[in-house]
Amino acid sequence: MKVWIKYLIGLALGVFAAFILPTENAAFAKSVAFLTELFIRVGRYVVVPLIFTSAIVAVNKLRTSKILLKTTGITFLIIVASSLILTLVGLSSILIVKLPRIPITVDVATETFSLDVKGMILSLFPYSGFEALREGSFLLVCLIFAFIIGWESASEEIGFKPVFALSDSLSHLFYNIANFFTEIMAILCIAIVCYWTMDFRKVIEPGIYTPMIIMFIVDFVIVAGIIYPVILHFVCHDPHPYKVLYASIAPLTLAFFGGDSNLVIPLVNRHLRDSLGIRRRCRGYTYPLFAIFARGGSALVTTISFILIWRSYSSLSMPISDILWIFGLSFGLSFLLGGIPSGGAFVLLTILCSKYARGFETSFLLLKPASMIICSFAALFDTLTAMVGNYIVAVKTKNIEHHSITHFI
Repeated sequence: MKVWIKYLIGLALGVFAAFILPTENAAFAKSVAFLTELFIRVGRYVVVPLIFTSAIVAVNKLRTSKILLKTTGITFLIIVASSLILTLVGLSSILIVKLPRIPITVDVATETFSLDVKGMILSLFPYSGFEALREGSFLLVCLIFAFIIGWESASEEIGFKPVFALSDSLSHLFYNIANFFTEIMAILCIAIVCYWTMDFRKVIEPGIYTPMIIMFIVDFVIVAGIIYPVILHFVCHDPHPYKVLYASIAPLTLAFFGGDSNLVIPLVNRHLRDSLGIRRRCRGYTYPLFAIFARGGSALVTTISFILIWRSYSSLSMPISDILWIFGLSFGLSFLLGGIPSGGAFVLLTILCSKYARGFETSFLLLKPASMIICSFAALFDTLTAMVGNYIVAVKTKNIEHHSITHFI
């Protein structure tokens, strides 16, 4: 059975369970929430070992073949371009379509969010390099350590051959372990989807947030069905650009309902290799970069959310200077969300509200009930971007073996 079919079955069972089980019971709801947190931890269990060992091998091979700089350049070019495109899509959609206002609440903020940029920079170089393997959220920490090992192991191939051989063997081992985890996650996602559906029902029943959700869906259809396929067709000269979307069905399902960009890494890695045929020397290095920095989906949903909040408070037209400020801050800060794999979009929204000031410091509370859904759509856009971006990099660096779509897993 195809992997994506297993995940869609898990999705259907999760939604069904949310309607037939006593979800209004407090004890049951707490149990489902606990299981969801547990299963997300299970899904992320092998992420750091897989990223670390695969990146060592990938950097080593890319440096040996003298395409490391080219691969890095193309990757960051796509990251910046995709974030720019997604932010523009979000801004254009909310400016063209005027969504109904959200009723003003009188809730008091109990917590504030911020991006500790200095702390993030310091965390990249802990006092011991081995501590880099303890960080399970900010993957750039272990990626830098892996980059250093991979770079140096390629400088003297004979002397450091045992290092490469060990990393290569461990990479294959963790890949096989990750494959096992992706199989059981098709079952475990039943609880994750059930918990998400329980929250979604509470949010959708009043109808307040329905127009915003519809806008997110329409934007995703435009991006996934038109913009990205057109880019693939012209950039990669691919006559079948929708095959990348087909290969992304299972990862997109898990990313949307899990709302975690790190949770989906093992499943994406498997589809990049077994469906799209992308070699490890490419995906082992480029995908972590996309997972860390390509957060244009968060910028898209944040832009829409903030302007919706602004219009809920004011009936005046928004000044051009404010629109440019929102666009620039959403776009720029999205690159700093690598340490927040889950909930980054809502954190970005709270930062925009606090920076805008003028009485908007706690206005993010208008959308707090829908924060899980907002972050789900952000993860959906970001995961698709990572899949498409990796495919483009692999084609441009000739690190791909094209598979027939009938052989996709």
